[in-house]
Amino acid sequence: MPYIGELSALFTSLLWSLSSFAFTAASERMNSLQLNVNRLFMAAVFLYLTIIISGIGFSISSAQIFYLSISGIIGLVFGDTFLFKAYQHVGARISMLMMALSPAMSAVLAYFILGENLSQWGIIGIIITIAGIALVVAERNEVPSAKYKISKIGIFYGLLGALGQAGGLVFAKFAFDINNINGFAATFVRIAAAFVLMLPLAVFSKRFQNPIRLYAKDLKALYSTIAGTFFGPYIGITFSLIAIEYTKVGIASTLMSMMPIIMLPIARYYYKEKLNWQAIAGAVVAVSGVAILFLR
Repeated sequence: MPYIGELSALFTSLLWSLSSFAFTAASERMNSLQLNVNRLFMAAVFLYLTIIISGIGFSISSAQIFYLSISGIIGLVFGDTFLFKAYQHVGARISMLMMALSPAMSAVLAYFILGENLSQWGIIGIIITIAGIALVVAERNEVPSAKYKISKIGIFYGLLGALGQAGGLVFAKFAFDINNINGFAATFVRIAAAFVLMLPLAVFSKRFQNPIRLYAKDLKALYSTIAGTFFGPYIGITFSLIAIEYTKVGIASTLMSMMPIIMLPIARYYYKEKLNWQAIAGAVVAVSGVAILFLR
């Protein structure tokens, strides 16, 4: 199928947009550590059943398991924990806008880790992306009743989330460069590694409740977590790995970074957010910067 990588990346952008709203709703009802552990467990179950039922081959070398595990720990433990905290402070739209910095961070990390050159156009793309995000972050929220307001701590958490996703993507690419891997199998390894690390951390921190008791008291939290897990770490991450397998990381990252634009109409009509020209222009400029960065 032609353009399977590009189409997978665009589909990933849509799925992550949907999952961000679901996880934002869930993050209002539990702490970010609890939410991360719960959704990792659900995603691992979904993926395991898919692999068993579909008879997907699970031939992965030890080196690939190592890189995918590191990718999962950086992206899903570090990155997503801070992303969920950003959801709590600034909501889904601004959090996803901050994630538009992830491709720029990926380029910088690749420069230092892989020795990849960062061209003049690449630097211009990074500057434009930052300018677009700054345009939105600098907007004055004139609606006192708005559910989410831009805050410094929320922006900081969003930056850490973007950094985690960037690092996770670089290490995932290491694994795919060794040999082809089925997307579902690769996602399962990433999520399983993250879950094995996250569960004891959550338990020892005394911030983890029995999920059965938690969800029995709050069905809305259960439905939000299931929806976010399905669209995000189950289907979304799988398609993101398919995207980087069949196309260049830069192109995949660019198309997967369309979320700030995709989320504008969703935020406007679902959350009833008041979007001014500054918010819309900033999102368009940020995504344009990502495109220049990788499609130069």
